[in-house]
Amino acid sequence: MSETTTADELSTAPTGLPASPTRSHVRSLARCEAARTHQDLPRVFTLRGRDWDLLDEVFAPDLSPSTELALDFLGLSAPSAPLGAGPAPVSRGRMLEIGSGAGVVSVLAALSGYDRVVAADINEHAVRNTGLNIARHGVGDRVRAVHSDLFAALPPAERFDTVFWSSNYVLAPGDYVYRNDCEQAFVDPGYAAHRRFLAEAGNWTTPGGAVLLHFSSRGDLPLLRRLAASCGRSLLVRRSQEVREGEDPVEHLLLEVTPAL
Repeated sequence: MSETTTADELSTAPTGLPASPTRSHVRSLARCEAARTHQDLPRVFTLRGRDWDLLDEVFAPDLSPSTELALDFLGLSAPSAPLGAGPAPVSRGRMLEIGSGAGVVSVLAALSGYDRVVAADINEHAVRNTGLNIARHGVGDRVRAVHSDLFAALPPAERFDTVFWSSNYVLAPGDYVYRNDCEQAFVDPGYAAHRRFLAEAGNWTTPGGAVLLHFSSRGDLPLLRRLAASCGRSLLVRRSQEVREGEDPVEHLLLEVTPAL
């Protein structure tokens, strides 16, 4: 595929997938709005036996199975003993999380053995929310919250053993304009962010490091594979699990982004 092929050109090409309500960006945006206006949305929620702060305009992890699945895919299980009690977890190196949201994955990564974690998000509310949960769980010595559009705000020399993104995998039209910050966690217009992630993420890993992408059947996997190929990348399925989300069976995938074979 030509190096000049754009994400918009690829996203308008036929995917080979039948139309499906589960992949509707309109439906995903309605889910986003329902979450934003949920009358009983708590300021503090419980997940994995721990309490977490939640701000407005931030994806609510307790309203979707995706965060729990991301934790399972990554093998993140924080110790139940109080901080500092019991043996220290085995070191897992450095991790970059793109799209940290409320900060659950980044905080639990630190508690599960990552020595340093950078939690990046394009949503300023999410960066503040992650900061609250870094403080709540006492991991400020290991986790740094950064306001960044993917990798844009990172120091050029920084490298990570794991780069992870639980992405906004629902495809929206390329000309869609976000109406609020929360929508950025639900849809990706023209898969522009996915294209950039596929092209750039490998530049931020240590030798032997892994680029991992949490995707689902709500997204367009054939299009994602074409985007990866246009960037000289391959996608390997490392883990998968099907869950029910409302009326829909949805397959969640942990994809590893590697140089093209």
